[in-house]
Amino acid sequence: MIRRERYAAPARPKHIRADIGLPPGSAVYIGTENPQKVRLSIISFNDDSYTVKSAETPEELFALVKPDRINWINVNGLEGTATLQKIAERFGIHSLTLEDVLNTRNRPKVEIFEDYIFASLRMITVLPEGGLEYEQLSLVLMKDVLITFQEREGDYFDPIRNRLYNRYGRIRKNGADYLAYALLDIIVDNYFVVMESLGDRIEDYEVRSVEDTSRDFVGEIQRFKQELIRIRKLVWPVRESIAVLMRRESPLLTPVVEPYLKDLYDNVIQVHETLETYRDLAAGILEVNLNAVSNRMNEVMKVLTIISTIFIPLTFLVGVYGMNFRYMPELEQRWAYPLLWGFMILIAGAMLLFFKRKKWF
Repeated sequence: MIRRERYAAPARPKHIRADIGLPPGSAVYIGTENPQKVRLSIISFNDDSYTVKSAETPEELFALVKPDRINWINVNGLEGTATLQKIAERFGIHSLTLEDVLNTRNRPKVEIFEDYIFASLRMITVLPEGGLEYEQLSLVLMKDVLITFQEREGDYFDPIRNRLYNRYGRIRKNGADYLAYALLDIIVDNYFVVMESLGDRIEDYEVRSVEDTSRDFVGEIQRFKQELIRIRKLVWPVRESIAVLMRRESPLLTPVVEPYLKDLYDNVIQVHETLETYRDLAAGILEVNLNAVSNRMNEVMKVLTIISTIFIPLTFLVGVYGMNFRYMPELEQRWAYPLLWGFMILIAGAMLLFFKRKKWF
């Protein structure tokens, strides 16, 4: 008789990615937060006109695209994969690119396709309480269209929107590639704001490194070093990505943006060097703090050793007169007890004076 057993598949661990086992190019959101609902907006402009509009559906958005203008389409929220797929189909975006847009854990990178350039990087924001917030920004650059995908609403691109609205600078006179550069530039500029915040924390740690010998301080330094490592992992690929753009292997990049990309590349190198400096300083602060803890422990041990040394002869005297022998001549003397106390005090004082002259404390 054949016995059949029912097989129950084990529960999938929570840390397993949702796209494992799916075909390449599957539109699945991967991130640490719950995705927000998709909100669509478009800014269309040229040297003479500027319009800002919102759209409820992809079809409504497509109707707002002007062929004779530069169109900046902003997608806030990554919840509606069906909406994102329609946008990808309309503009000929590869399914693998859409997969990278939805995977917010990807390494920042740049990919050059035949009809568009894809770039993804992290926006890092300093929170009011001093912490850092990370958000992936994905850009798809086409001839007259720039599409930006953000995880949630809210960014620091308002200066660029104001420049477009007020016709300030050359941003409305150039193409979508210059607009893409402007977005990258403001993200990198904000990295310097992050560096200033980290620098303030470094200064605070330097002041506290000698006095604060608690375990909490060591934990703060370790978390700070981990934060630096995380930022380095996000900044270093940006340097490589800009280097790819500087080679201008796509006709979508005009000679106009070439000097600006070089300047942007130099800024990213400066940010990276600052991060390396902060890592060295954090390691030095941790070493100073550990030395301070060690020195304080040595001071405590020195005091305890001096106390123990002083009590060695006193313990000897007390031990001698604590013996239960019957015939001890000093036991019958009237002043033996106060004399013994005086002698012990004299020994302790002499030893303290000797230690003081030797500068042992």
